[in-house]
Amino acid sequence: MKTILVTGGTGYIGSHVCVQLLDAGYHVVIADNLINSKREVVDYIAQMTGKTPDFYQTDLLDADGLRAIFRAHPIDGVIHFAGLKAVGESVEQPLRYYTNNLTSTLNLLAVMQEAGCTVIVFSSSATVYGENNAVPFHEGMPVSATNPYGYTKVVQERMLTDIAAAQPELSVLLLRYFNPVGAHPSGLIGENPNGIPNNLMPYVAKVATGELPHVNVFGNDYDTPDGTGVRDYIHVCDLARGHVLGLQYAFGRTGTDIVNLGTGHGSSVLELIHAFSQACGHDLPYVIAPRRAGDIAECWADTKKAKEVLGFTTQVTLADMCRDSWNFICHQREQAH
Repeated sequence: MKTILVTGGTGYIGSHVCVQLLDAGYHVVIADNLINSKREVVDYIAQMTGKTPDFYQTDLLDADGLRAIFRAHPIDGVIHFAGLKAVGESVEQPLRYYTNNLTSTLNLLAVMQEAGCTVIVFSSSATVYGENNAVPFHEGMPVSATNPYGYTKVVQERMLTDIAAAQPELSVLLLRYFNPVGAHPSGLIGENPNGIPNNLMPYVAKVATGELPHVNVFGNDYDTPDGTGVRDYIHVCDLARGHVLGLQYAFGRTGTDIVNLGTGHGSSVLELIHAFSQACGHDLPYVIAPRRAGDIAECWADTKKAKEVLGFTTQVTLADMCRDSWNFICHQREQAH
């Protein structure tokens, strides 16, 4: 039974990956500073799997805290999610984003090297495809970014690639996600950001509950079927399955590889709003707002490599994603009362 350290493991994507790792027979150790997640997620993971992951409230900026985890557990591999991730906030606080995201990854790599741990799966993003590539985005395209958050992903990919080139025993897998949405069908875990959400689906969900007045649709004059931006929405449980397959792949090789995780087709903002309206049973108000700087018209994945290399294909529809998100919201509201 291999032991996997999941940094940011109580977060949205990390928690779903922990569930699937435990179900697949791995031993899971979580390191999370809880600045954007909650401790009770560990209890939900245990409830869902019948197995309790080891949990450390540790910030990756604390290298000694990380060393203590590696001393306490024989870590065979790492899945690295931890990092700040709000695009708008990164524009306002670039120093904080570069310091946090780059230093935490460098600390992690240094401690892994000290401990002789040679496998890392990195949570990257389709944001690294920038503004100038044509859809669908494939792994061989040049990378760039439109904001400091995106550039932290570009730089972390570069760091990992360079370090793997200098350490031939290292296995690095860069997973570029498209737009994760949805929630676990149990309703126990899902996307539950603090404050006003940065991502579309949780924002739409708060409009559905009446917590926010309407959805802002940023631009309806793009060259797309209905004029609104098109994105590749992938169910978080599909995405989590991709990580388990990716980890298995990383254990069997060395060097760096890059794989997209998406569905291979796009849905527009209005399509997502209408699908969520169906899920929650009432129409959702929306307002057309000006385009946002840095937003591209269309973004979806070329998924051929994921299928060939990992045997990965997605299994659920946009309607399923909206249904599971709404189920999670309803479950949260029941718990609150």
